[in-house]
Amino acid sequence: MSAIIIDERIVHYEVLGRGRPIIFLHGWVGSWRYWVPAMQAAAMSFRTYALDLWGFGDTAHDKARYSLGQQANLLDRFIQDMGIGKVALVGHGLGALAAILFARQFPSVVDRLMVVNIPMDNQSVSARLRSPASTVDLAEWLLGKGPITEPVRTDVHKTDPLAITTSFSSLNGSDLLPILNSIVTPCLMVHGQSDPAIRMLDYERVMAMPDLVHQVILEESGHFPMLDESPRFNHLMTDFLALLSGESPRELQLKGEWKRRVR
Repeated sequence: MSAIIIDERIVHYEVLGRGRPIIFLHGWVGSWRYWVPAMQAAAMSFRTYALDLWGFGDTAHDKARYSLGQQANLLDRFIQDMGIGKVALVGHGLGALAAILFARQFPSVVDRLMVVNIPMDNQSVSARLRSPASTVDLAEWLLGKGPITEPVRTDVHKTDPLAITTSFSSLNGSDLLPILNSIVTPCLMVHGQSDPAIRMLDYERVMAMPDLVHQVILEESGHFPMLDESPRFNHLMTDFLALLSGESPRELQLKGEWKRRVR
């Protein structure tokens, strides 16, 4: 277990590999742990970091730090304190929102963004996720059965439920579309087609966005594409990371398997 101290509070993280840096940011259910397969896939060429956000896993619980802005600030402090230079960010749900906010504030620091199952606003989010009965209830709802879900279940009990509800309170009334429409960082949006918690953005609205933004749907996935279709997710991730800096993720369309299926 690795940790740093930010404002006298513990922030837990793990690291694998060598090379250019990537930071993985978890969502509302679980912790850094479910990123391990993706970290291992990227660690052949990159130095991969995964951290627990405020109120999750083994990072400190502090209700004053649970807003989206504070989670993005945690990412900023982590990058500064660890001496990380230009970085790629891979975020899921809550982590995707923090990554987008950070990239808007520090565009020169972020080389590229991969955001997974990200809501555009509160209306895109199921009420069951916005106000969970318990973190265990969320896990049972969003996870299938079997060993692949164990990395999420392991740390569910460590989550402060207030960290979930506060993040949605700070999202209330916000609209991420203007941010994405003005983004200067290549951004790949990935969504599990069967996600019951987050409604994906309409294909037509995605195609109206700048060329630096692209969406890929994984048809066999729910809320956790990195677990539901781990080999395919990791292949997509490594293809995206292999694009030249500043190159549009729409170049991935040239690879037939990443074309969005249009019904």
